Amino acid sequence: MADPDPRENARARLRVEAATIGYDGLVISRDLTVAVPDASFTVIVGPNACGKSTLLRGLSRLLKPTAGRVILDGADISSYRAREVARRLGLLPQTSIAPDGITVVDLVTRGRYPHQRLIRQWTGADERAVLDAMAATGVTSLSHRLVDELSGGQRQRVWVAMALAQQTDILLLDEPTTFLDITHQIELLELLTDLHLAGRTLVAVLHDLNHAARYGTHLIAMKDGQIVAEGPPERIVTAELVQDVFGLRCLVVPDPVAGTPQVVPLGRQRERDTH
Repeated sequence: MADPDPRENARARLRVEAATIGYDGLVISRDLTVAVPDASFTVIVGPNACGKSTLLRGLSRLLKPTAGRVILDGADISSYRAREVARRLGLLPQTSIAPDGITVVDLVTRGRYPHQRLIRQWTGADERAVLDAMAATGVTSLSHRLVDELSGGQRQRVWVAMALAQQTDILLLDEPTTFLDITHQIELLELLTDLHLAGRTLVAVLHDLNHAARYGTHLIAMKDGQIVAEGPPERIVTAELVQDVFGLRCLVVPDPVAGTPQVVPLGRQRERDTH
């Protein structure tokens, strides 16, 4: 596989340069260099504990590299104030805890806080951003419910709404389909596709490789804290890659609806039948 064009990497708004990233004294990724293509729907895939969420947290400034750096809009991300980062980059973390007694609309409203200043208080634009985000994620009818009374899937959609209300050009999402049933998973991925088509840059960690291949425009495959392949799904999703990264024997066939690569596990019985 051809390496990414270094000239494109150098121009990307969000990128990692020779970074060592970890937490609690544990190094997860060392000397990691990768760029998020502008206006892409980039999906990070790989087995459990391979460094996907660690990379996303590094991109969002939740984790500071012990070596190297993360670049956002031409500057080290650590050089920005937190509010300035939040105006450029939105994040849906893997686990989120809402304050006790907070309603859905109040939580989604917090997505507008990075835009508030002493001389700029709540505006009609803020109100529209909140209402549009709740409508897009299907939580308008829940607006006055307490968040801690909702199901896991409903809470997840509320957190997505808060991230959307932030209205950043770059949106990072760590396992956004967690807790969602299949219908709401597809609805959310379709919504993210619409955001991408409208010009936003999205980066998501997904466990479902078929969802990643159908909706992502750029995939980053990780194993043992390192990037083993990146590029368009149709180029990198192969039976060999799935075997190498996930240890799964499979066939890769065209998705009958989207035409994108679809991974079909062989399974134990099928493996015996092929010998």
